[in-house]
Amino acid sequence: MVEDLLDRAYAALADPTRRHLLEALRNGDARITDLAAPLPMSFAGVSRHVAVLESAGLVRREVRGREHWLSLHPDGLSPARQWIDEQTEFWSARADALTERLRKKAKPR
Repeated sequence: MVEDLLDRAYAALADPTRRHLLEALRNGDARITDLAAPLPMSFAGVSRHVAVLESAGLVRREVRGREHWLSLHPDGLSPARQWIDEQTEFWSARADALTERLRKKAKPR
């Protein structure tokens, strides 16, 4: 399940339009129509991008009357953040071990 969320998060982030939508939502909740207005695509195209973001758990939709509002989901990037942290820890340990080995090898005998 975590791998599935991770895959969906990275797939969602791979597209510049979806990253633009996420950046726009950093300013607060917004109507989909307002998010779509400055983009050079149809409303239906923007809606498909929103669906990908929802599926990845990066945004939430709330229907208020006839309007659809989006907000960032604060924990949506947690699986990606956790994976990056694990990789960073692994590679940092490897780099530290290499540094130590090179330091020992460089000591005059």
